Amino acid sequence: MGRAIALLTDFGTDDIYVGVMKGVMHAICPDATFIDITHAIEPQNIKQAAFALLNSYKYFAPGTVFLVVVDPGVGSERRLLAVELGDYMFVAPDNGVLMYVSRELRGESGDWVELNMPKYHLGMKSNTFHGRDIFAPVAAYLASGIRIKEIGSEPNDQSIAAISYPRLHFRTENDLLAEVVHIDHFGNLITSIGLFHWNTVDELTFEPRFWGNYDGVLSIAAADVEVTVNEHLITPLRRTYGRARRGEILALIDSNGYLEIAVNQGSAAALLNVKVGDPVSVKIGNT
Repeated sequence: MGRAIALLTDFGTDDIYVGVMKGVMHAICPDATFIDITHAIEPQNIKQAAFALLNSYKYFAPGTVFLVVVDPGVGSERRLLAVELGDYMFVAPDNGVLMYVSRELRGESGDWVELNMPKYHLGMKSNTFHGRDIFAPVAAYLASGIRIKEIGSEPNDQSIAAISYPRLHFRTENDLLAEVVHIDHFGNLITSIGLFHWNTVDELTFEPRFWGNYDGVLSIAAADVEVTVNEHLITPLRRTYGRARRGEILALIDSNGYLEIAVNQGSAAALLNVKVGDPVSVKIGNT
């Protein structure tokens, strides 16, 4: 029985690219299950893809093969990798798209190989579609049970390409500066501020992500949180969208534990005129 192959790309769904990759993989591993995480990553947006992968991989069954093709350097000298971390395998270009997930799983044992064995690629390779000709076949062979060490050779340098982390800077323990890292389909602003966990109806635990400069754990009251974005002050934190009136701006904790800025039944991005990368400041209690 083949493993699941989860796809994450910037290819969109208007063209043939995703379907062709699935066709290549199905021919190699007919029993594989294909799951589309998203194909709506902005073209060439490596950081967006890295963030999407970080927030999705843990919900998949052990053994899943993640095929991540956001590859602005296709045809260049960048490395092509297959990486095993913990219970998962990842196939991707070495351009930083795996940086966040490898950082989160850095304590997990695993193997890294460079995809330099042509027998696991398509016979004829183009210079512009390695997703079809190299990444997809490799993912399918891994899903069929081929061991990762057989699919390529161990690189001399097992450090992956780096990209910048999202901003999450604590000026004091109670005063931090962050940024909008993603705007979803609804216009909700996902910030770099996480992870939060609700303990009671009005209290939370805040354990900053690994890209922050604070490694402690904070216990905070929802009523004591003030969020500012594009000169708009939002307070307190709400538990759900329905806690705000229709059209009202609110701050809440999203399903992945990040601070989110939203408009009940509206678009925060449009109403606040905010884009990815814009700053977000948060004050907690008396500063």
